[in-house]
Amino acid sequence: MHHSQAVEMHKLDESKIAIIGLGYVGLPLAVEFSKHFPTIGFDISPGRINELLAGNDLTLEISVAELAAANKLSFVSDVAGIQSCNVYIVTVPTPID
Repeated sequence: MHHSQAVEMHKLDESKIAIIGLGYVGLPLAVEFSKHFPTIGFDISPGRINELLAGNDLTLEISVAELAAANKLSFVSDVAGIQSCNVYIVTVPTPID
């Protein structure tokens, strides 16, 4: 292993991940990442955040039990809430027209 690889691995251990967009792609991704890293799910819809904070996913991608078990996962609708992250993954709809 080269020195640069060791440095990169160290940085990986310090990852704090923001998932931007909590739809049928973003929420499952956030739940999976939160099994290994502190993860913040961001969505512009306060209603969506409140739903998830209450332990419900109306898209039915994630079960109540899976959400409850995601103890390294938090949710915010204010962009200030993801400023402390150092990895950002965008999972929002892409217009095709």
